[in-house]
Amino acid sequence: MSGGRRRRAGGAPPRADGPGGTVFVVSAPSGAGKTTLCKRLLGEVEGLDFSVSFTTRAPRAGERRGVDYHFVDRREFDRRRRRGELVEWAVVNGGLYGTSAEALREAAARGRDILLDIDTQGAANVRRLVPGSVLIFILPPSRKALRDRLLKRGSEGAEALERRLGLARGEVEKAHLYDYVIINDALEDAYDQLRAIVTATRCRRERQGRRLASIVGEFAGRR
Repeated sequence: MSGGRRRRAGGAPPRADGPGGTVFVVSAPSGAGKTTLCKRLLGEVEGLDFSVSFTTRAPRAGERRGVDYHFVDRREFDRRRRRGELVEWAVVNGGLYGTSAEALREAAARGRDILLDIDTQGAANVRRLVPGSVLIFILPPSRKALRDRLLKRGSEGAEALERRLGLARGEVEKAHLYDYVIINDALEDAYDQLRAIVTATRCRRERQGRRLASIVGEFAGRR
Protein backbone atom coordinates (compact mmCIF):
# COMPACT_ATOMS: atom_id res chain seq x y z
CA MET A 1 0.00 0.00 0.00
CA SER A 2 1.17 3.56 -0.52
CA GLY A 3 0.23 7.14 0.05
CA GLY A 4 -0.23 6.99 3.84
CA ARG A 5 -0.72 10.41 5.47
CA ARG A 6 -0.42 9.44 9.11
CA ARG A 7 1.16 6.45 10.76
CA ARG A 8 1.70 5.21 14.28
CA ALA A 9 3.24 2.10 15.78
CA GLY A 10 2.39 -0.16 18.68
CA GLY A 11 2.59 -3.65 20.09
CA ALA A 12 5.60 -5.63 21.23
CA PRO A 13 8.18 -5.96 18.46
CA PRO A 14 8.79 -9.46 17.10
CA ARG A 15 12.28 -10.89 16.71
CA ALA A 16 13.94 -9.71 13.52
CA ASP A 17 16.55 -12.34 12.78
CA GLY A 18 18.46 -15.26 14.24
CA PRO A 19 16.79 -18.69 14.36
CA GLY A 20 13.40 -17.00 14.43
CA GLY A 21 13.60 -15.60 10.92
CA THR A 22 13.85 -12.18 9.32
CA VAL A 23 11.31 -9.46 8.60
CA PHE A 24 11.64 -8.30 4.99
CA VAL A 25 9.98 -4.98 4.14
CA VAL A 26 9.33 -4.08 0.50
CA SER A 27 8.20 -0.60 -0.53
CA ALA A 28 7.70 1.08 -3.90
CA PRO A 29 5.59 3.71 -5.61
CA SER A 30 2.41 2.36 -7.18
CA GLY A 31 3.20 0.94 -10.62
CA ALA A 32 6.82 0.01 -9.93
CA GLY A 33 6.09 -3.73 -10.05
CA LYS A 34 6.26 -4.49 -6.34
CA THR A 35 3.15 -6.67 -6.20
CA THR A 36 4.24 -8.80 -9.15
CA LEU A 37 7.71 -9.31 -7.68
CA CYS A 38 6.47 -10.11 -4.19
CA LYS A 39 3.87 -12.62 -5.40
CA ARG A 40 6.47 -14.48 -7.42
CA LEU A 41 8.90 -14.48 -4.51
CA LEU A 42 6.27 -15.89 -2.17
CA GLY A 43 5.36 -18.57 -4.70
CA GLU A 44 8.93 -19.75 -5.29
CA VAL A 45 10.84 -19.25 -2.03
CA GLU A 46 10.19 -21.68 0.82
CA GLY A 47 9.95 -20.55 4.42
CA LEU A 48 8.64 -17.10 3.52
CA ASP A 49 5.22 -15.89 4.68
CA PHE A 50 3.26 -12.82 3.64
CA SER A 51 2.00 -10.48 6.33
CA VAL A 52 -1.67 -9.90 5.50
CA SER A 53 -2.62 -6.35 6.52
CA PHE A 54 -5.87 -5.27 8.16
CA THR A 55 -7.87 -2.63 6.30
CA THR A 56 -11.19 -0.83 6.67
CA ARG A 57 -11.65 -0.30 2.93
CA ALA A 58 -13.98 -2.48 0.88
CA PRO A 59 -12.56 -5.43 -1.09
CA ARG A 60 -11.71 -4.74 -4.71
CA ALA A 61 -12.49 -7.08 -7.59
CA GLY A 62 -10.47 -10.28 -7.27
CA GLU A 63 -9.27 -9.65 -3.72
CA ARG A 64 -9.72 -12.48 -1.24
CA ARG A 65 -10.38 -12.11 2.47
CA GLY A 66 -7.51 -13.35 4.60
CA VAL A 67 -5.26 -13.61 1.54
CA ASP A 68 -4.92 -10.10 0.18
CA TYR A 69 -6.21 -8.30 3.28
CA HIS A 70 -8.16 -8.86 6.47
CA PHE A 71 -11.18 -6.66 5.80
CA VAL A 72 -12.64 -5.21 9.01
CA ASP A 73 -14.84 -2.29 9.97
CA ARG A 74 -13.56 0.87 11.65
CA ARG A 75 -14.67 -0.27 15.11
CA GLU A 76 -12.74 -3.55 14.87
CA PHE A 77 -9.67 -1.78 13.51
CA ASP A 78 -9.70 0.78 16.33
CA ARG A 79 -10.08 -2.01 18.89
CA ARG A 80 -6.99 -3.77 17.58
CA ARG A 81 -5.05 -0.51 17.46
CA ARG A 82 -5.94 0.43 21.06
CA ARG A 83 -4.92 -3.01 22.30
CA GLY A 84 -1.49 -2.69 20.67
CA GLU A 85 -2.15 -5.51 18.21
CA LEU A 86 -0.77 -3.55 15.25
CA VAL A 87 2.96 -3.02 14.69
CA GLU A 88 2.12 -0.01 12.53
CA TRP A 89 -0.95 1.57 11.01
CA ALA A 90 -1.79 4.29 8.51
CA VAL A 91 -4.56 6.30 6.89
CA VAL A 92 -4.36 5.77 3.12
CA ASN A 93 -6.86 7.50 0.83
CA GLY A 94 -9.40 7.57 3.65
CA GLY A 95 -8.98 3.88 4.59
CA LEU A 96 -7.10 2.47 7.58
CA TYR A 97 -4.34 -0.11 7.11
CA GLY A 98 -2.31 -1.93 9.76
CA THR A 99 0.22 -4.74 10.22
CA SER A 100 -0.49 -7.44 12.80
CA ALA A 101 2.16 -7.78 15.50
CA GLU A 102 0.90 -11.28 16.32
CA ALA A 103 1.37 -12.48 12.74
CA LEU A 104 4.99 -11.36 12.83
CA ARG A 105 5.61 -13.05 16.18
CA GLU A 106 3.98 -16.31 15.06
CA ALA A 107 6.06 -16.44 11.88
CA ALA A 108 9.24 -15.82 13.85
CA ALA A 109 8.31 -18.52 16.38
CA ARG A 110 7.90 -21.02 13.53
CA GLY A 111 11.35 -20.08 12.19
CA ARG A 112 9.85 -18.48 9.08
CA ASP A 113 10.79 -15.26 7.38
CA ILE A 114 7.98 -12.79 6.77
CA LEU A 115 7.42 -10.31 3.94
CA LEU A 116 5.73 -6.95 4.51
CA ASP A 117 4.38 -4.89 1.61
CA ILE A 118 4.06 -1.42 3.18
CA ASP A 119 4.82 2.21 2.40
CA THR A 120 7.84 4.29 3.40
CA GLN A 121 6.33 5.59 6.63
CA GLY A 122 5.44 2.10 7.75
CA ALA A 123 8.90 0.85 6.82
CA ALA A 124 10.47 3.50 9.07
CA ASN A 125 8.32 2.33 11.98
CA VAL A 126 9.16 -1.34 11.41
CA ARG A 127 12.86 -0.46 11.29
CA ARG A 128 12.54 1.30 14.64
CA LEU A 129 10.60 -1.56 16.25
CA VAL A 130 12.51 -4.40 14.55
CA PRO A 131 16.13 -3.22 14.19
CA GLY A 132 17.24 -6.32 12.29
CA SER A 133 14.58 -6.00 9.59
CA VAL A 134 15.73 -5.82 5.97
CA LEU A 135 14.31 -2.91 3.96
CA ILE A 136 14.07 -3.17 0.16
CA PHE A 137 12.92 -0.40 -2.18
CA ILE A 138 11.70 -1.07 -5.72
CA LEU A 139 12.35 1.83 -8.11
CA PRO A 140 11.04 2.37 -11.64
CA PRO A 141 13.82 3.22 -14.13
CA SER A 142 12.39 6.72 -14.62
CA ARG A 143 9.38 8.92 -13.93
CA LYS A 144 8.27 8.49 -17.54
CA ALA A 145 8.44 4.70 -17.23
CA LEU A 146 6.29 4.82 -14.11
CA ARG A 147 3.77 7.10 -15.80
CA ASP A 148 3.59 4.79 -18.82
CA ARG A 149 3.01 1.75 -16.59
CA LEU A 150 0.20 3.49 -14.71
CA LEU A 151 -1.39 4.53 -18.00
CA LYS A 152 -1.17 0.97 -19.30
CA ARG A 153 -3.29 -0.22 -16.39
CA GLY A 154 -6.19 1.73 -17.83
CA SER A 155 -7.65 2.25 -14.37
CA GLU A 156 -6.37 5.75 -13.66
CA GLY A 157 -8.11 8.96 -14.65
CA ALA A 158 -5.98 12.03 -15.32
CA GLU A 159 -6.47 13.41 -11.80
CA ALA A 160 -5.76 10.08 -10.10
CA LEU A 161 -2.69 9.56 -12.28
CA GLU A 162 -1.18 12.90 -11.30
CA ARG A 163 -1.97 12.21 -7.65
CA ARG A 164 -0.13 8.89 -7.78
CA LEU A 165 2.86 10.50 -9.48
CA GLY A 166 2.89 13.16 -6.80
CA LEU A 167 2.89 10.50 -4.08
CA ALA A 168 5.61 8.62 -5.93
CA ARG A 169 7.93 11.62 -5.70
CA GLY A 170 7.78 11.62 -1.90
CA GLU A 171 8.32 7.87 -1.75
CA VAL A 172 11.25 7.83 -4.19
CA GLU A 173 12.97 10.54 -2.15
CA LYS A 174 13.13 8.10 0.78
CA ALA A 175 14.79 5.28 -1.18
CA HIS A 176 18.20 6.17 0.30
CA LEU A 177 16.93 5.10 3.75
CA TYR A 178 16.58 1.46 2.63
CA ASP A 179 19.16 -1.31 2.84
CA TYR A 180 18.70 -2.36 -0.78
CA VAL A 181 17.42 -0.62 -3.90
CA ILE A 182 16.24 -2.60 -6.94
CA ILE A 183 15.66 -0.72 -10.19
CA ASN A 184 12.89 -2.58 -12.00
CA ASP A 185 13.93 -1.93 -15.58
CA ALA A 186 13.62 -5.60 -16.59
CA LEU A 187 11.27 -7.69 -14.46
CA GLU A 188 13.35 -10.88 -14.60
CA ASP A 189 16.50 -9.07 -13.48
CA ALA A 190 14.62 -7.30 -10.71
CA TYR A 191 13.22 -10.60 -9.47
CA ASP A 192 16.66 -12.23 -9.46
CA GLN A 193 17.98 -9.36 -7.35
CA LEU A 194 15.08 -9.57 -4.90
CA ARG A 195 15.52 -13.30 -4.46
CA ALA A 196 19.29 -12.85 -4.07
CA ILE A 197 18.70 -10.44 -1.16
CA VAL A 198 16.61 -13.04 0.67
CA THR A 199 19.21 -15.76 -0.01
CA ALA A 200 22.12 -13.60 1.13
CA THR A 201 20.28 -12.61 4.31
CA ARG A 202 19.70 -16.25 5.17
CA CYS A 203 23.46 -16.86 4.82
CA ARG A 204 24.36 -14.21 7.39
CA ARG A 205 26.46 -15.48 10.27
CA GLU A 206 23.80 -14.78 12.91
CA ARG A 207 21.27 -16.81 10.93
CA GLN A 208 23.70 -19.74 10.76
CA GLY A 209 24.61 -19.53 14.45
CA ARG A 210 23.58 -22.99 15.64
CA ARG A 211 24.94 -24.90 12.65
CA LEU A 212 28.10 -22.79 12.68
CA ALA A 213 28.76 -23.58 16.34
CA SER A 214 28.15 -27.27 15.76
CA ILE A 215 30.50 -27.48 12.78
CA VAL A 216 33.23 -25.42 14.44
CA GLY A 217 32.91 -27.61 17.54
CA GLU A 218 33.29 -30.74 15.43
CA PHE A 219 36.50 -29.42 13.84
CA ALA A 220 37.79 -28.45 17.27
CA GLY A 221 37.32 -32.00 18.47
CA ARG A 222 34.47 -31.20 20.83
CA ARG A 223 32.21 -33.79 19.20
